[in-house]
Amino acid sequence: MIRVGIFGATGYAGYELLRWLRRHPEVRVVFAASESSAGASLADVIPGPLDTPLIAPDEAPLGDVDLVFLALPHGAAGKMARRARAAGVRVIDFSADFRLATPESYRRWYGHDHPAPELLPAPYGLPELNRAALRGAMLIANPGCYPTGMLLGVAPLLMAGALTDPLIIVDAKSGVSGAGRAPKQNTHFVEVNENLAPYSIGQVHRHVGEMRQEAQRIARGVAPEIVFTPQLLPVSRGILSTIYLRIPDDWSEDRVRALYREQYADEPFVRVLSAGALATLGHTTDTNVCAISLTLARPGLLIVVSSEDNMVKGAAGQAIQNMNLMFGLDETTGLV
Repeated sequence: MIRVGIFGATGYAGYELLRWLRRHPEVRVVFAASESSAGASLADVIPGPLDTPLIAPDEAPLGDVDLVFLALPHGAAGKMARRARAAGVRVIDFSADFRLATPESYRRWYGHDHPAPELLPAPYGLPELNRAALRGAMLIANPGCYPTGMLLGVAPLLMAGALTDPLIIVDAKSGVSGAGRAPKQNTHFVEVNENLAPYSIGQVHRHVGEMRQEAQRIARGVAPEIVFTPQLLPVSRGILSTIYLRIPDDWSEDRVRALYREQYADEPFVRVLSAGALATLGHTTDTNVCAISLTLARPGLLIVVSSEDNMVKGAAGQAIQNMNLMFGLDETTGLV
């Protein structure tokens, strides 16, 4: 039995993680911590079935757990990871603190010094593309929700060296839960309802650094350039990424689909859709699956649509997938 603790249990990702861990046969949740709601029951803070007592982070009994999940803001997560690792506890971090490989890259994208540079680099927790590095790891950086869908959507072509142009254009639409539970003006119901709002477009969104780093790691002879347009969709959860890629003019859609199906043939959580089908949010809601559709718009121009649930494959489900690898369990345990 894996004994785990959760920091940030009242956030969307932390709450989703606790919900999924309840069904995991090899896990016992020892504690759930919350800075803002310590001393309360989770059911009193968030109406629902999870009646779990909440403790203050400083009171967390690290000596009683094998693993902690950090569903904390960047900066705070890195400090807690240092404390957990000093206590000999394994860490899966939901924040951005360990996704970028160097302190310099982190400072560039997040604007301040890294809180625990001695723990870098950490394995990047996208199992389909980095599985070997995750088995037995002591610290795993859970990927961002946007990069998960984007990277799974382009990886087969990057790994085959099949892009004829390094420019990758990503138009991604996310449910409001991706913005976190803390209230902001642009996430109020009146602002979001019946609206579709782009933000941080071009090459300024912080996830671009993560996307670029991992795309370059898996690409063969290509340094991809990513133009990213995230948009806030008036739904609770889900991400739909539409990705535009240049491929050889003589590649048919059937050839591309064969490449994707070969790449993901043994992946339980990636579904390559049949010809004519287009990925939608409905393909993946409340699952740990990434669904991918492929459309050849004209010779040489491929449109990939990648769908995922930002709270599951984009956060809590992927963290459980990483935990299973970390502890040598079947990867699908607790997720199917």
